[in-house]
Amino acid sequence: MEDTHKSNKISKFQNMLLYFCIYAFLGWLMETAYAYHVFGHFVKRGFLYGPLCPIYGFGGVILYSFLGKYKNKSLKLFIYAIIVFSVFEYVASFALDALFQTRWWDYTNDFMNLNGRISIFFSFAWGICALIFLNFIHPFIRKKVKKHIYTLPSILLNILLNLTLIVIVSDFILSCIRYLS
Repeated sequence: MEDTHKSNKISKFQNMLLYFCIYAFLGWLMETAYAYHVFGHFVKRGFLYGPLCPIYGFGGVILYSFLGKYKNKSLKLFIYAIIVFSVFEYVASFALDALFQTRWWDYTNDFMNLNGRISIFFSFAWGICALIFLNFIHPFIRKKVKKHIYTLPSILLNILLNLTLIVIVSDFILSCIRYLS
């Protein structure tokens, strides 16, 4: 999987939480920049109150955890990423719509879409993103995490990750209440 938690400083779960947060935040930045470009002003993106788009956090963790073994097999990685992330995007869209009667994305007007939840263009984009992510983005982020995060004292790192988990779970609960009300 990953040569992650140096000297077992943190658990596998905490390691995934750390990367989830990083990629969810980067996804939020990307979505916010895209929305700013399209609308010309700040638009709050994502499900949560805070600056995280969980779908990108889960996507990053899924990529390095389950598809990372195909990093050097580009065609397999590309095809598996298309399949995995198209299913993931469809299920996430369906679940969010079913639970909250809200659509966070809609590809209805895109060529070859399935119920507006996924489209061929974005499916191929996820395949390309997987190649870029596993070959460039994740190795760069992993290097920075090892250099800056894992050098923190173990107790401090554990406290920060536990507080992060509490904040994310609280944000998730409050966001669900907001959309269910």
